[in-house]
Amino acid sequence: MSNPQQFGSANDLTRRDFIKGTVAAGAVAGGSLGAFYFGYSASLNKPVRVGVLGTGDEGCVLIGAINPDFIEVRSIADIRPFSIYRAFHGEVGVDARPGLMRVYGWKSEHEARKHVKVYDHDNGGYEELIRQARQDGIEAVIIALPLHLHAPAAIMAMNAGLHVMTEKLMGHTVGACKAMARVANRTWEHGKGLYLATGHQRHYNIRYFEAVEMIRSGKIGQVHFIQAQWHRGNIPGTDSWQQPMPKEIKPEDPQAKRLLELLEAAKRELQAAQTAKEIETAMAKVALRQAQINDALIKDKAEQYGYTYKEIKDAQGKPLPRPPAEELIRWRLWDRTGAGLMAELGSHQLDAASIFIAAAHDGKKQYPLNVAAAASRSIFPADRDVEDHVYCIFEFPAPGYDPRDPAHGAKKKIGVQYSSINGNGFGGYGEIVHGTNGGFVLEREQTLSPFKGAEVQGTVSAGPASVGPTLDTQASAAVAVAGATAGPVSRGYREELEHWAWCIRNRSRENMPRCHPEVALADAVIALTANKAAREGRRIDFKKEWFDIDSNQTPDDSEEELKRYGV
Repeated sequence: MSNPQQFGSANDLTRRDFIKGTVAAGAVAGGSLGAFYFGYSASLNKPVRVGVLGTGDEGCVLIGAINPDFIEVRSIADIRPFSIYRAFHGEVGVDARPGLMRVYGWKSEHEARKHVKVYDHDNGGYEELIRQARQDGIEAVIIALPLHLHAPAAIMAMNAGLHVMTEKLMGHTVGACKAMARVANRTWEHGKGLYLATGHQRHYNIRYFEAVEMIRSGKIGQVHFIQAQWHRGNIPGTDSWQQPMPKEIKPEDPQAKRLLELLEAAKRELQAAQTAKEIETAMAKVALRQAQINDALIKDKAEQYGYTYKEIKDAQGKPLPRPPAEELIRWRLWDRTGAGLMAELGSHQLDAASIFIAAAHDGKKQYPLNVAAAASRSIFPADRDVEDHVYCIFEFPAPGYDPRDPAHGAKKKIGVQYSSINGNGFGGYGEIVHGTNGGFVLEREQTLSPFKGAEVQGTVSAGPASVGPTLDTQASAAVAVAGATAGPVSRGYREELEHWAWCIRNRSRENMPRCHPEVALADAVIALTANKAAREGRRIDFKKEWFDIDSNQTPDDSEEELKRYGV
């Protein structure tokens, strides 16, 4: 079965039209719309046996998206006790993190551990899971470790003969991404054929599929501008990236007090609970907070797993310690372990912009021409490396772009404007695509609202307390095209995992995950180059060699990664 590299092939359009016209959603492929849209079977005769490396926030989201008909989790690895607890029990109040027990129907953690082997801070973590993979019957791994570990874990896994699905961003540097891609490609050259997929889930979101069809069919005319944003209401004291830590790790940290307050609040809720459901929910909250406090066990072990001590200076020059366990727990805040807003958030939406722009070019992938960007520290004190705000403007080639024709062809470009900020969540996150005959709004990966011949006239309504007021794009009925599709829908996590597993069971060069190394490398180049432009406050012209897996050139001077892995 052929597997389109991008949205918008003729096969894609045929599937969509068939679903719209003749097939009820519940009847398609046993109820699996993703399988039908994206061209894979609705189940496997034998699920792929998988180990999960990293069961923190995103790792638990991926666990929650697993279809047991496609994937059998045999082992997990994480050095944080809190992460191991959530892997089994999930996170009460967060539907996206149900935990392994609910996914597989196990009644207790004791029962679950009969099926799932645990590699924690006492027995080697992710590296030991990979070493023992064959003995444990593991065929593939899902990697949701801190960003700086994506390349070493993926390459170690592929060298051990394992297929890999790694969370986005593909790698911490462009050099690391190219090393990962080369190792994956060489497995095909040597007859092993190992898959390396990256978790940019919009490639498997049906709303984006439908948006691409609108572009390819010409309904919105010529695409010429894309706006995207991811705005969050994070402020000091309630920052989702600055997670609470036990006081044993950093007694002076204000978040340590908050963690104890959350535990006490859960205990009070338990005391007040009356119904069986209320008691069950409150008990789960108490257990969750106690598990978070148990991260104190890694206070003296984080360093042996490679996490480092750092001294930060506040505005008055007073040194503030950052122990190794803080670098682990809050890894998104530090340059050594993460890559900031563009890697964690912007990469998703520039990936989406790339999908839309490819649709305008009949499905052919396009690389950006340049980016101008800026970044600032407007909200948070000197308690992190990453910026609070990032603002970017990209130029991509439009159909007919020709740099050899300065009077006309060189000016045919598609502009992409992107911002990611903290401190105010107005508008939430989403993308707006402008065409000469209309456009559409994609909000929170759930809602697709076309508009025609006028600007979207949104109204402001009260959004979730965590993000503040939200722009309600559904209020654009006055200019909306008939047939706007509303959520909720799958964001694509389940489908990307299903298709990856299906490819493993139907291994061939023709069957490739949609976000294969070439696509994922391009997303990383875009995000990491934007970071460089933002920090230096300038415009950078992209070079085609940066997107070439076989070229040693990188925008971030990370060529040493290729030498490190010998590729």
